[in-house]
Amino acid sequence: MHHWTPYCGEAPLPGEWATHWNFAPELLIGLLLLSVATYLYRQRLRIIPATSAIALIAFIFVSPFCALGSALFTVRIVHDILLAVLLAPLLVAALRLDQMNIPGSLTIWTIVHAITFWLWHAPALYALAMSSDLAFWAMQVSITATAAIWWARIIRAPAPGATTALLATMVAMGALGALLTFSGTALYAPHWMTTQIWGMTPLEDQQIAGIIMWAPASLIYLLAAMAILYRSLDQRQPA
Repeated sequence: MHHWTPYCGEAPLPGEWATHWNFAPELLIGLLLLSVATYLYRQRLRIIPATSAIALIAFIFVSPFCALGSALFTVRIVHDILLAVLLAPLLVAALRLDQMNIPGSLTIWTIVHAITFWLWHAPALYALAMSSDLAFWAMQVSITATAAIWWARIIRAPAPGATTALLATMVAMGALGALLTFSGTALYAPHWMTTQIWGMTPLEDQQIAGIIMWAPASLIYLLAAMAILYRSLDQRQPA
């Protein structure tokens, strides 16, 4: 039996999860450097999204939420959704990425981001990320970076193109969620032995994760598309 050693630590028990903070030295040093850099370059950054991004990084990787992801695939999916739909837009706002000329069309980055998200949730690559710190951070960085570039291109795109890209991403995420929900097999080996103590079978855990990705996560992209359409229609109204 393979012994999984995720970056966030061993899967906690229900009665002790709140004590499982991740105080890895390299992580704390990284957060400190980010905080110092934010202060030093505060005139060039948008300070509220920058500090919000640092706080979110601390929540995702330092708080017990991180360790919960070692136990439950459902939490890991929420973790990855937060990277794509919250941390990435905060970084876009903080670094003003929407004002930069980023190579590649919106269509290309829509495909790249969707493929990146899908690949890291292929069982083999997911298992690698849950057993290798290097693979884990490659997963975090690639999902966040491709999402950030994609959101930056969304902001700069005309309303029809932005709406199309958002709906395409909604379909891609919803399809992955549906696959996880309706699969008759528990696909993710790192969670085969960690869910029962939480009152779920590995398959039930996977199905709940799929429903979260299929419904609430996809809804975020739909709402963004509707907001862009509404704004574009409103701007066409006579003064």
